[in-house]
Amino acid sequence: MSKAAYEVVIVGAGIVGAACADEFARRGLQVLVMERDALASGATAAGMGHIVVMDDSEAQFALTRYSQRLWQELQPELPDNVEYEQCGTIWIAADEEEMEEVLRKHESYGKGGVPTEVCSAQRLKHLEPNLRDGMTGGLLVPEDGVLYPPSAAWFLIGRAQQHGAQLRLGASVVEIGQGRVRLRDGSEIRGDIIVNATGASAPELTPGLEVKSRKGHLVITDRYPGFLRHQLVELGYLKSAHSVSSDSVAFNVQPRRTGQILIGSSRQFGVEHKEVDQVILARMLERAQQYMPTLRGMLAVRTWTGFRAATPDKLPLIGSWPGDKSLFLATGHEGLGITTSLGTARILVDQIMATEPEIPIEPYLPSRTAKAYLRA
Repeated sequence: MSKAAYEVVIVGAGIVGAACADEFARRGLQVLVMERDALASGATAAGMGHIVVMDDSEAQFALTRYSQRLWQELQPELPDNVEYEQCGTIWIAADEEEMEEVLRKHESYGKGGVPTEVCSAQRLKHLEPNLRDGMTGGLLVPEDGVLYPPSAAWFLIGRAQQHGAQLRLGASVVEIGQGRVRLRDGSEIRGDIIVNATGASAPELTPGLEVKSRKGHLVITDRYPGFLRHQLVELGYLKSAHSVSSDSVAFNVQPRRTGQILIGSSRQFGVEHKEVDQVILARMLERAQQYMPTLRGMLAVRTWTGFRAATPDKLPLIGSWPGDKSLFLATGHEGLGITTSLGTARILVDQIMATEPEIPIEPYLPSRTAKAYLRA
């Protein structure tokens, strides 16, 4: 049985694994990244690439804002194919109840140093003329952005390789822990540090993880330059995103640099097949058309699905797995993996290298969810 040793072995080459590889390698560690499929072929390839600050909890706000700032710092180095655009997000209020949420978010974001603008109905119509009449208003968050996730992952892996990291694709890992990674072919690799960054598949390699798959659909249109200027999200999205059991859809559209429009979003639990669900798709498109009626006449060029890795408390698992000093997790990001990839990598490596992190790490530690499993 062949063996090789590395300081860090990262299993999973989505954007989170790529960000971790980049961070470890730039700090001088010997890194191997292993992926059973192609680079960035899972949730990273399926995601919208929305770099967004969220405030469902203090911990979520801290990680998303920290990560967004890291993306802003990295922007000058990003190649053109990453398509990073700071287009801003507008949270759309369809009624007075949702307008109250606009005011709450405005206050919450302001306390955290995030610039926002409360938009009247008239201001909203000026910013996005193709929204239907009758909206109550919205909240513009101008520092939010968008990017093309697969290219961002390729950039991060490439930068890691420039610092000596190795990438092995087509490597099917079947077991990790206690300083070793075992592959399906029977070979074994030793690592001082092993990082499980396999997204929704993480429980297959680390039994006991409270991570579940949440299926989502996306549609991209033909090119319609100038039709959409900002990422638009209905405030009802927050209600649907909070559901942990029922299927849901919400209005969520993104402008691409190409002039195409990316349309989401849907959430389904307990569904494992990758096929497009025509009922869910129809509901999702109908919801989008309720907000932007002229979407109805546009040509869709592609539809696809992906699986988000969801945790019960909607926070990722970042840090050591109790009972195994070699094993670390970087998973459970649900729909925020693209946004929080850089922050995840930074605080994970800070933990391991005993560097003082810029944000508290305690809310994301896997020990918060592992206690019941370890007692069993």
